[in-house]
Amino acid sequence: MSDINCIKHLRNTKGLSISEIQKTLGINWRTAKKYADEDQLPIEQQKKKTGMMYEEKWGEIVSGWLFEDRRLKRKLRRNKKQIFEELKTHGFPGSYRTVCYFIDDWRHSHSTEDSPDKGYERLEHPPGEAQVDFGTMETVQDGEFVDVHTLVMSFPYSNAAVAVPLPGENQECFLHGLKTLFNQCGGVPKQIRIDNLTPAVKKTRSRFGEAELTDAFIQFQNHYGFEVQVCNPGSGHEKGSVENKVGYVRYNFFSASPVMNSFEHLTEMLHTQL
Repeated sequence: MSDINCIKHLRNTKGLSISEIQKTLGINWRTAKKYADEDQLPIEQQKKKTGMMYEEKWGEIVSGWLFEDRRLKRKLRRNKKQIFEELKTHGFPGSYRTVCYFIDDWRHSHSTEDSPDKGYERLEHPPGEAQVDFGTMETVQDGEFVDVHTLVMSFPYSNAAVAVPLPGENQECFLHGLKTLFNQCGGVPKQIRIDNLTPAVKKTRSRFGEAELTDAFIQFQNHYGFEVQVCNPGSGHEKGSVENKVGYVRYNFFSASPVMNSFEHLTEMLHTQL
């Protein structure tokens, strides 16, 4: 679906011809024509699940137990550990993790009356999507404790991350930090999700309109060619990947307040460790 959206985007937003789309993406001309101008969507193929839980009797046994437990009060139901131990008494040769994966998959595919829909949606992160945020870390410079503002970029799809320490969170530092992160990654993300950072957002999203970006950030965005998603005000969970990565960087690399000779020195240390 991401490839089809890309073709539609190049055709409808960028105004590229079919031949230009073909050359840009390196695909067949008929394929570019089909998805650029026709309202056709591919039929999703259901993958056949494999493994001992699906190909042998173990999955049926666990499914039967889970159906039985649905009739009981929640506190009386067997947990994953108890199900695994009971399976072992029947000669189950697999691991505890195998059982856990199967139970999670079963519960995801079987809705229950006592677990009503709460309106949540599963987050999907395509390759090339990044999230960016600042985090304040403590270092030692010239014998004194100094706070540095670390710009962290995470990639939820691959769980990778890069970071660069900066003296502040103003526009100059923010744009310089992004450029440094692009160089560390060896490329530019297709899409970047940010919160309402002052260097990038001059007007937050409201019920009256979308968020408005600063002129300098728009120029920077157009130069590098990435799309921007701005989170809703007070909704840090919308960029939970980078929120976790900021904590990961802080607790793993700054818990002992590393000695910083210069920002370049600390940048190289972080780059090597990450």
